[in-house]
Amino acid sequence: MIEKLISPGDKLELRSTVSVVLPDGTEGVRTYKTSVYDILEDGKLELLMPMEQQKLVLLPVDGEYDVCFLLSGGMYRANVRIVDRQKINNTYIVVAEMLSNLHKYQRREYYRFNCIIEMDVRELNEQETQAHNKGLAYMVSEEEAMDRGVIVDISGGGLRFVSRRIYQAGSVLLLRFSLPIQDAEKSFLVAARVIYSGEIEKRKTEYENRVKFELISSAMREEIIKYIFNAERKNRKNGRS
Repeated sequence: MIEKLISPGDKLELRSTVSVVLPDGTEGVRTYKTSVYDILEDGKLELLMPMEQQKLVLLPVDGEYDVCFLLSGGMYRANVRIVDRQKINNTYIVVAEMLSNLHKYQRREYYRFNCIIEMDVRELNEQETQAHNKGLAYMVSEEEAMDRGVIVDISGGGLRFVSRRIYQAGSVLLLRFSLPIQDAEKSFLVAARVIYSGEIEKRKTEYENRVKFELISSAMREEIIKYIFNAERKNRKNGRS
């Protein structure tokens, strides 16, 4: 069954199933991007050992992960356990056994796509913030100046961007950016709450910011997911990771 859906070279994300301390000091789950190396006769998967900052990540044997496969027919999820680490033809791999059956991934918004996209950003003013926190409709002021930022990864649930200013965790931002969808540029104006904002190591004038979209329509979320899925498939077709 599994070999009918998964093939060597397919991209995937491994997410730890327990919380750990992240590099920024906060607690959360670690996510690693890698790909399928081979499929064994007993149904186990050989995966390329993931890398971070050009260094191999030695995933612990017996560690359990939630895996998201990006396949031609869509995204699929399963739970796996690492059972071995090996070196095959100078390639470092981990062997994973399936703990659950593959099932269609309905929450595709959590798949993060790496990108470089310019954006504009500002904090909501007091009146906008009050209305937003109450879930009320509000007009966005066109007079408020916006700062520049760069999106470095995006999902249907939020995004991560780099800016030259820091934002308070919990504050609400207004984001403006464009995505190429169906050979046309589509503009987005989205409110998002700051989850984390901190200085980037060795880059003291730049800050990394993680935000979660709020009060976003289902149609807008699906447009973002469509962009991610199509862009990832294009990268796969061009042989890019």
